[in-house]
Amino acid sequence: MHENRNVERRTVLKVAGATLATVGLGATATACGGGSGASGDGTVELRFSWWGADERAKRVNESIALFEKKFPKIKVKTDFQDYQSFWEKFQTQAAGGNPPDVFQNSLTFLRKYDKRGVVLDLKSQVDAGNLSLDNLRSGLDKLGEVDGKLVGVPVGSNVMSLVIDEKVFQAAGVTPKQGWTWDEYFDALQKIRDTQKVAGDTGYFGIMYLYDLYLRQNGKAFFTDDGLGFTEAELTEWWQDGYNRVKAGIVTDPKIVEQTKPKSALAAAHGASEFTWDNFTVRYATEGDSTYGLAPIPTTDGKQTGQWLGGLMLSASARTEHPEEAAQFIDFMVNDPEVGKVMGYDRGTLTSTPQFEAYQPTDAPNKAIAQYEEDVAAAGVLGEPTPHPAGADTVEAAFLRISGDMSQGKTKVSDAVKQFFSEAETALAG
Repeated sequence: MHENRNVERRTVLKVAGATLATVGLGATATACGGGSGASGDGTVELRFSWWGADERAKRVNESIALFEKKFPKIKVKTDFQDYQSFWEKFQTQAAGGNPPDVFQNSLTFLRKYDKRGVVLDLKSQVDAGNLSLDNLRSGLDKLGEVDGKLVGVPVGSNVMSLVIDEKVFQAAGVTPKQGWTWDEYFDALQKIRDTQKVAGDTGYFGIMYLYDLYLRQNGKAFFTDDGLGFTEAELTEWWQDGYNRVKAGIVTDPKIVEQTKPKSALAAAHGASEFTWDNFTVRYATEGDSTYGLAPIPTTDGKQTGQWLGGLMLSASARTEHPEEAAQFIDFMVNDPEVGKVMGYDRGTLTSTPQFEAYQPTDAPNKAIAQYEEDVAAAGVLGEPTPHPAGADTVEAAFLRISGDMSQGKTKVSDAVKQFFSEAETALAG
């Protein structure tokens, strides 16, 4: 999963804006199912859709060729777009009762489309032996569950991480260590600013998933099963602190961050560290001129980071005419070792043990990603995924947009908090 985090998060905003206007799905849809039926010789056709770039398309198509060789009576018709176009098209298909048989998915959208009756509960297919979860790596076996149903199977994993410019950190005499605190992190940013004349961070306070980690460190979470898990006062403190650090020069000026896009402000040397999903970090080696590494997440108590494994998933349509074949396809894409060799870490670190062991990365960025996830797991800090209620995608978009306006001085912190809570409550009530 090599998408640019900033691009992906930014495009969510446009997709989410249309979400609330989407009509009710599930029982109200009357169109035909997702499958195309079986031909006279018993051949079944599945429709499979995903988002990504041309490189992912080539890898997926090569993997599908392996699947069709093993299952000659199942043909797979493919469709892919960029992130924004995918969700716009999927919403239209789902509203019309004709989503693809199998589709790429993420935690943000699981509950939303389960609530609307769009996704298939795959537990019966597991029981029937058409889909195996036995080989999923530790921390991933529950990722696709919603209210006791299995509505997604992870195909690529990632974890929130801290990417650092190693040359800048070394020159400043800063060495991140497992269990370091937020105070120590902010002291490091100040030291970097004072000695290297560059901001220490590119804008941590606008990342919803990082704020979730901070809340989890303090016994809370960004979302509960049906709402927000924090107060206006708590968000005010988080955003005010971030705004103050921008003004103090230890966090990159948000206007510079915007002007630098789509290139990362870290890679452009406008900051020395950046929080992002670990599998996005391959971009820095190609965009920047320094060396970049993955560092531990700062903590509140010196122990718990709040981290959890997320990642891309595969889901099946509740309207598919071929649930058995859809499950067999998902199983193959998740567990087959040869597919692991073909896909590599394009969608994140491989989630099943057979694929993880079959693919041995040779480049430094992907080696570092695999090692980081192993180190985080070994540290014993991984927890269960945070619940994502229906409307979480709209909430995330609002958090990014409103925090950006606040950090640029377009709105006061207090007004920004009130605006966010208003938009979030509307989205979560829908």
